[in-house]
Amino acid sequence: MKKLYAIIGLFAATLLSAQVPQAFSYQTIAFNTSGSPIANGNISLRVSILENSATGSVLYTETHNKTTNAKGLVNLNIGEGTPSTGNFGNINWGSNTKFVKVEMDPAGGTNYTNVGVNQLMSVPYAQVSKTVVTGPGQGITLTSPNGTSYTLNVNDSGTLSLPTNTGSAGNTLPSNLYMYGSYNSFTPSTAELLRGNGNTKIGYKYFQANTQIKFIASPGNGAQTYGSDSNGFITANGSNYNVTSNGFYQTLVLPNGPQMRAIFTNFVPKIQFTAISGTLPVTSVSYNSATGKFTALINGVTTGTGGSFYIRLASESFELEDLGDNLGDGSFDVFGDPITFPNLSSTTPQNYKVEFSINFDGTGSYTITQI
Repeated sequence: MKKLYAIIGLFAATLLSAQVPQAFSYQTIAFNTSGSPIANGNISLRVSILENSATGSVLYTETHNKTTNAKGLVNLNIGEGTPSTGNFGNINWGSNTKFVKVEMDPAGGTNYTNVGVNQLMSVPYAQVSKTVVTGPGQGITLTSPNGTSYTLNVNDSGTLSLPTNTGSAGNTLPSNLYMYGSYNSFTPSTAELLRGNGNTKIGYKYFQANTQIKFIASPGNGAQTYGSDSNGFITANGSNYNVTSNGFYQTLVLPNGPQMRAIFTNFVPKIQFTAISGTLPVTSVSYNSATGKFTALINGVTTGTGGSFYIRLASESFELEDLGDNLGDGSFDVFGDPITFPNLSSTTPQNYKVEFSINFDGTGSYTITQI
C-alpha cells in the first residue's frame, strides 16, 4: 500500500500585491510501498477540499506535479495547482468544517491512490478574513509552529488576554475537562465537569442515538475545544465524537500510549452482592429516560445469598466503579461502603425494589422498598 504522511504547515499564503492570497501552504512526506521516503522523485498529487466530513462533498480539486527533496519532503501551495473541480476562490471558509484529501501517484502519473484525509484545524487567515466576523465572546484560536493552540480573548474594557497553552500535545489536557454536545446545543455554560484531576476522567449520562460530543477546557465562550482525530484520539479542535445508540453511557478519557483517547461505553448497572454463596438472587434492571431513574427488582435475598450490595457501573469498561453508601443516608459514594437491605432474613428469602439515579459525576441517590 502506498503511504504518505501529511503535515499541515502554516496556513498563511504569501501576500501578493494588495490582493487577498488565494493559496495556503501544505507539506507532505511521500513514502514508497516499502515505507521508505521517495527521495528526489517526481510525484503527482491530487488535492481536494471536502465539506463537513472526511467523506463529505467535494468543494474543490486540483492537481500538482512535484519533485521531492532528499528526504522525501514536498511543499505545495493549495490553491495554485491545476484545478479540475470547483473554484478555490468561491470556498466559504467560515461555514462548516473543512477537510483536505490527498491522493498520490508516486510514479508521477494519474493513477492516484488515497493516502490521507485530514481535518483543517484552522483555515487560511486571508480566506477567513473574507468570510468570518467573529461573534461576541468567541475569541480567536492561534496555533504556534509546533502545533500548540492558544486562545486570544478580549474583555469589555478592551484588554487582551493570551492564556498559556491549552492545546493537546501527546497526553496533555487541561486538569479540568468539561463535556458538552448536541444534547445541550453545544452550549459551553452548561457543559459538565468530568470527574478526575489526573489523566483519567469519567462522566455518566444518558444519550440518544447519534448524539455528537466534544470536550471543552472551561464552561465559557472562547475556551479551547477538543474532539477526535481520524484515529479516535483526542486533539484540540478535533471532530465530534458520535454516540451510536440510545443508552446510559460512561464517558472515559484516559491515556492510550503517548496520546489520550475518549471511550463511550453503553452499559446497564448491575447489582453486585457481597455474599456470593448459594443461589444468587434474581435481578433485573431497567431505565426510564423520562424520569432519569433506574429500577432494580431483586428476588430471593437472604444474608447468605446476597447480603448487602453495591451498584456496579460500566463493568464492561476499562474503568468499572462500585457505588456504595458511607453514611447510610440514601446517597451514593463512589467505592463507598456496601448498602444493606432492610429486614433481611438468614432463612426466608426477601424481595426488594431499588430505585436510583446517577449523576454525571457518579453520585446519586436511591431508595429500597421491600416487596
